[in-house]
Amino acid sequence: MTRAKPQLIKTNTQVPLTIAVTAVDENGQLQEKYVACERPLTVYLNWRPIVTLMTLGARAEALALGYLKNQGFINDVSQLESVIVDWDVASAAVITREQTEDLDAKLADKTVTTGCGQGTVFGGFMEGLGDIVLPQPKLKQSMLYSLLKNISEYNQTYKNAGAVHGCGLCEADKIKSFVEDVGRHNAVDTLAGEMWLEQDRGDNKIFYTTGRLTSEMVIKVAKMGIPVLLSRSGVTQMGLELAQKLGITMVARAKGRHFLVYNGADNIEFDASNPR
Repeated sequence: MTRAKPQLIKTNTQVPLTIAVTAVDENGQLQEKYVACERPLTVYLNWRPIVTLMTLGARAEALALGYLKNQGFINDVSQLESVIVDWDVASAAVITREQTEDLDAKLADKTVTTGCGQGTVFGGFMEGLGDIVLPQPKLKQSMLYSLLKNISEYNQTYKNAGAVHGCGLCEADKIKSFVEDVGRHNAVDTLAGEMWLEQDRGDNKIFYTTGRLTSEMVIKVAKMGIPVLLSRSGVTQMGLELAQKLGITMVARAKGRHFLVYNGADNIEFDASNPR
């Protein structure tokens, strides 16, 4: 029997990701440029407001689902009834039959974080980490180079306007889904929401991000069941410690034909030579 997906209701869905503006360059000349849009989105759970996120708004329904799932507010995809996105009032409402009576306790326990575009995690965020067991896939250096080359074709909003982060779900060197947002955690939550809704597996995937690898990023990727984390940016001490504890292969400072393996170097087959 096929599981019924929640009803998705959208109104006024065509929000722009960038807008044209006029700027003055270093020579005093007018230039038409584009800037990334940033708009508030209030996420509701069973009509109770949970958080207001600043977002581009490209895939608001997946963002809302991924945020609530990653923060531990909801866990049972089969209990979802609907997701209602209404940009007229800048809201995304998730309706579920799952028990949510413990919201007060979870909302009261919060931590201010480094997350751009979010900055707070709630009480359920750390739940279940001890139960996560990730595989240890072997990766070829040549495949990583191919993936980095392929992913350079994405980041369209960044290329057009800058000021955003991008995240991608990858299988080997193929990009299965890619999303950009003003905060890297919005981007990872959007992909997490899509994976959760589709009940897609994570053990065969690589997670790519343009953002730094903090503790939050590592935890979210682990919750998605993804064993490999690849970033164009750097790592933090707590992010590295969690990757070591959870068994995530962590590759950072990755661009072109350069990368640094901070954890899981035994899983990398160095099969491509670089000129000195």
